[in-house]
Amino acid sequence: MSAPATVTRLSISGMHCAGCVTSVERSLKAVPGVDTATVNLAERTATVTGVAGEQSLIGAIARAGYQGVVLRADGDAVQEAAEAAHYRALWRKTFFAAAVGLPLFVADPLGWLPMLPDPGGQAFWLAVGALTFFVLVYSGGHFFVGAWKAFRAHNANMDTLIALGTGAAWVYSMLVVALPTIVPSLAQHAYFESAAIIIALINLGQALEVRARGKTSQAIRRLIGLQPRTARVVRDGREVDVPIEQVGLDETVRVRPGEKIPVDGVVIDGHSSVDVSMLTGEPIPVEKQVGDEVVGGTLNKSGTFLFRATRIGAETALARIIDMVRRAQSTKPAIGRLADTISSVFVPTVLIIAALTFLAWYNLGPEPRGAYVLVTVMTVLIIACPCALGLATPISIMVGVGKAAEYGILIRNGDALQQAGRLTAVVLDKTGTVTAGRPVVTTLVPAAGMSEIRLLQFAASLEAGSEHPLAQALVDAAKERGIVLSPVSAFDAVTGRGVRGMVEGTAALFGNARFMNEQGVDLQDLPARAAALAAKAQTPMYLAVDGRAAGIVAVADPVKPDSKAAIARLRALGLKVVMITGDNRATADAVARQVGVDAVYADVLPGDKAAQVQALQTRGEIVGMVGDGINDAPALAQADVGYAIGTGTDVAIESADVALMRGSLHGVADAIAISRATLGNIKQNLFGAFIYNILGIPVAAGVLYPFFGVLLNPVIAGAAMALSSVTVVSNANRLRFLRAGDSRA
Repeated sequence: MSAPATVTRLSISGMHCAGCVTSVERSLKAVPGVDTATVNLAERTATVTGVAGEQSLIGAIARAGYQGVVLRADGDAVQEAAEAAHYRALWRKTFFAAAVGLPLFVADPLGWLPMLPDPGGQAFWLAVGALTFFVLVYSGGHFFVGAWKAFRAHNANMDTLIALGTGAAWVYSMLVVALPTIVPSLAQHAYFESAAIIIALINLGQALEVRARGKTSQAIRRLIGLQPRTARVVRDGREVDVPIEQVGLDETVRVRPGEKIPVDGVVIDGHSSVDVSMLTGEPIPVEKQVGDEVVGGTLNKSGTFLFRATRIGAETALARIIDMVRRAQSTKPAIGRLADTISSVFVPTVLIIAALTFLAWYNLGPEPRGAYVLVTVMTVLIIACPCALGLATPISIMVGVGKAAEYGILIRNGDALQQAGRLTAVVLDKTGTVTAGRPVVTTLVPAAGMSEIRLLQFAASLEAGSEHPLAQALVDAAKERGIVLSPVSAFDAVTGRGVRGMVEGTAALFGNARFMNEQGVDLQDLPARAAALAAKAQTPMYLAVDGRAAGIVAVADPVKPDSKAAIARLRALGLKVVMITGDNRATADAVARQVGVDAVYADVLPGDKAAQVQALQTRGEIVGMVGDGINDAPALAQADVGYAIGTGTDVAIESADVALMRGSLHGVADAIAISRATLGNIKQNLFGAFIYNILGIPVAAGVLYPFFGVLLNPVIAGAAMALSSVTVVSNANRLRFLRAGDSRA
């Protein structure tokens, strides 16, 4: 029997660009036993599924030229601490490189520095060269180490370009200083300041990127922060505080006012109101009493209660939500995979362009050719670093998925995020999605000589022994009105018709019109009243006592209070809204009129819902399906994006691409709005990254020089490259301030 597949998360150091991502993913996927491997440049992590051992995965990362560490339960805290240390180190390296390079950069144009032929000039510049060498070792050493590892792994990445550019500048400068006669006098110029400042600027850019990138993970950190560290359990009749990891299944846990609920469970004593807003986005506390479920991470507001732990550790709802958000943030939509494919050949292409630039300037350029060759080649290598390209997609995905989680929307993968932004039609299941899914008594129409209370008492007493879905609605309505049910004898349920029995010694019938007609009951003018109720999406049922019509009890599944407003939002987003139901046409049309959908499919069998979704797809629609029941699962899977409403079943949620923690259709509108904003943000980032390289590389190679005499300074190229990454990350972080709409019911 083969071992079950597991999910392993690893932290990876040394990655800077999309080329790094491609190298690590390729190496991980080559490991026997690996099913999938996804690397997230924004997080510097890899998520691997399969049966491969941890050491095999770490070895594969090492063979690609990087260092990997398996993230354990406290991996997020460990990685956060490592990122903080890395951030401080980058600033130290930036300051050292800037301290050496900036004085040279300012003083050289002003003529404050000695020339090579001047007395002591050569010694001065040799000392500057030695100091710059320390800059390359201390401030830029990680680039050279990364380039060497990539070379050994037969790869080329951002480190390769930086190491070649700054290394060539230092070597050329040292040759000019040590052996000035080997180049013409016009070419006797050292570029130590360029190498130092480029290293400083790139480190500065990475430091700013690390800081901005940290903000993208706020959603995960907020969710993790919901988990209390301890729980108060009842053991041997005493209440003791224990670490949350030590809470066992079926243990009794005490929660006091103001405390977070540690794990999932069921209330067994006491009652309280619980703030569930951090998980679902609902601002109104929910009342909890004996028998109700409570979710770990939610906040107990007022009362104290005891509950029995039913899910602990990784099985709690909060832990599963954190895992779902983390996995979604690590996935790539199709547009991201395209960017990775382009990036995988980008660095080799840049090296070829650099070689062609060298040949062009060496053979066709003006004197001093050596200086022009160095400046143009170094500028091409520096400006072409594809950091921004590699960050464009994952950074937006991380922020978008995190923003959705704040609204109680759990997006399972990046493809769902991309597809949701392109939807043209949304199909809504009626029961439990547009409506509450819980029938209630809506209208009582007593006949002459019968009161509303007696009408409901007879009907509820008869239905108390029935298993019909509407029976509970009658019993609940009687309880709400304080009506005491009467005992029933000789009870009989007639399938598809109704029920009969003796109530208080009187023969009573309760059911549909067909049942009454078969029993010879004269309904008088009640059918007209029943038709009017049916037109309002209410289901009328007749009561007969001693063979005479006694009245109508109408039951309906009420439309959710916010369904109409939510559907209006969907239509405002340019979506065609379709409702699908197994109910009859009259009821379906009545609900449709209330909520304002574009089209209605009624009398649809559970197995045919997926076929209706497919029919829309064949007509060219990109379809989102919203449902909550087991019979919705095939349709959710068939749709381009499936949305499982939060009050639904686990089967529906597992079949869906997006899980909505709330029972409101506003969640669908919010999800689509966030998806569109995220997709737009990705396109902005990719456009900016591509345009930056497409325009920057030719200018760096010197195409403007023959026409305008303009060459790009390598220092300016380094600043532009560093700022391009910061710009992409900052643009993605704009999503954190997105307001998806008035999503509160």
